[in-house]
Formats: sequence, C-alpha cells, structure tokens
Amino acid sequence: MKAIQMLSFGEPEVLKMVDAEEPVPTENEVRVKLYYAGVNPFEAYIRAGGYAFYTPQFPYIPGFDGAGVVDEVGPGVTRLKNGDRVFVASVPAKRQTGTYAEKVVCDATAVYKLQESVSFEQGAALGVPVTAAYRALFHRGRLKPGETVLVHGASGGVGILAVQLAKYAGAQVIGTAGTEEGMELIKESGADAVLNHNQPDYLEAISSITNDAGVDVIIEMLANVNLEKDLQYINKYGRVVIIGNRGSLDFNPRMTMAKEADILGMAVWNAPEEEYKQSLAAVEAALKNGGLKPLVGTILPLEEAAKAQAEILTSKAKGKMVLKIAED
Repeated sequence: MKAIQMLSFGEPEVLKMVDAEEPVPTENEVRVKLYYAGVNPFEAYIRAGGYAFYTPQFPYIPGFDGAGVVDEVGPGVTRLKNGDRVFVASVPAKRQTGTYAEKVVCDATAVYKLQESVSFEQGAALGVPVTAAYRALFHRGRLKPGETVLVHGASGGVGILAVQLAKYAGAQVIGTAGTEEGMELIKESGADAVLNHNQPDYLEAISSITNDAGVDVIIEMLANVNLEKDLQYINKYGRVVIIGNRGSLDFNPRMTMAKEADILGMAVWNAPEEEYKQSLAAVEAALKNGGLKPLVGTILPLEEAAKAQAEILTSKAKGKMVLKIAED
C-alpha cells in the first residue's frame, strides 16, 4: 500500500511516500481503507522530535485521524463489520499503524460509524479536533445548558466543532475570528455572536451581548495572548480551559481569587479511556442527530503531506486540513 513514512526526526522533508506492507488486524482490531486523513499540528511536533506526549518508533507512518470503510475486522469485533462507513480517532489506541496511508489498523474502540449524510472528508475532520473540543467543553470546562461560552479562534478545526457542540448542548456561544470569512463560518456554525479579535478592545462587547451576565466558560487557543483578558471577563466560579499556547506571560494570580476562577489545561493525550469513549459516543450521536457538521478547509493529496505539515503551523486555519488518499 502507499503510505507516508519517516525514518528520522526532522523538517517536513523527512516525510516520504513509500510502498509499505499492508497491516493486518488482530484481536479487537479493525482495518480501515482510508479515503481521507486529518492533519493536526501536533503531528508536525512529533515529526520534529521532542514532543512531550508521544515518541514514535521508526519507521513511522504519521496520522491519527481519518475516514473510510472497514475492510477487515479482527477476532472479537462485533460492533463493526466490513463495508461500514467509519471515522478513525486513534490517539488512545494501543495499536495504530498511522492514517497517512491507504489503510490503517487500530483498536476497534477508536473506530466509529459515520452517517451517510457526513462525507469522508468531513469524517477525517473529526478525531483529534472533535475529542479536544468535547473534552475542553464538558470534561474540563463542565459546561452546562444555559451557560455562556466564549470560544477563541473559533474558525479553526477545534473551534468550529466547539461552537457546534456547545450550541447542541444548549449553551449561548460567542466565537472570535480574525477575518470576515472566518467570522461568517462561525455564524454559519450556530454562534449567537461573533467578534473580530483583531479589533482593539473587542471583548468589551461581551457585556452587551450577555446583558452583563458575563461568560461562564472560555475555550482558549492562545493563552499567552489572551489569558489576562479572559480573567477580566470570566464570571465568578468560571472556567478557562487552555487548549493552545505559544509563549509565556506575566500576570497577577490574584485575578483568579475574587472570582474563584479555574484555569484548566487540556490535552487529548491525558483523557482517561472511559472519558475518551464517552466523547466519541457523544460525537457519533451528534452526527446522527444533526448537531455536528464538520467543516473541511484545505485539501491536499497524500503525496503532499510534507507541505500539509508545514502549512498547518503557519496558516490561519478555516476548518480542518485533510489529505486525500483515494476516490470514494
């Protein structure tokens, strides 16, 4: 089978298209013929070396997310069968052979059914982004129906899904973006209000949007830039969940005291197995019931995986970047 493989850490050029041996599922494992694979920033961090959560063994086929059809099931698998349309979310899998390939084998618990109304490219946009969004909102942020959530960078792969999941759960949602195109995408995803984070003092609008009720949960994609402001606008007993950060900052921790606000870190790698399963079960239900409509951004062919990993760290994302592997 065709696959993207790396033999050492390094720049994107270490990613090479090769003919690799087709993986075979064993007990409680599933093989999926992939049509699309998702591209995530941390896959570029893994490629460069020194990523805290994951160190691969070489030769290594990257990729944790994808979508396609089941083409072989191992002993003990009863929930899935050959021909099922599925998406793959294999971060917690004990075995996963990499989705930057024509076929992937991973634990059956990391493979979930994809509704006919959801395309394969949309399915590949789930995985890490949707489990990150769900964990941030509900497991870490403890978001409840009727509360108000602010999603920074809401036009990206995680942000768009966070907006949709929060609305589906009955929350009031405020999203931010830096372009008119991004703001329009957030509106289309169901946000009650959208702010341009390139405008000075843009967060001041929160008071009028919420009738001075404030924000209960903030999903933070760039903590080194926004955290101090977040603590000004969070409600008493509010929760700021940090998904992304690219630097350091200096602020007075006393800001957390008067409101007893929680600052919570989040990484999908830390999700207990039971919580990860809950996330995917909830996502499967939201897809079935129309609560989730994944947004696909840039689509590149599999052989341009190196370009994809370079762009994922520099581009202003609008939806999820995916690699096209085969015609569906």
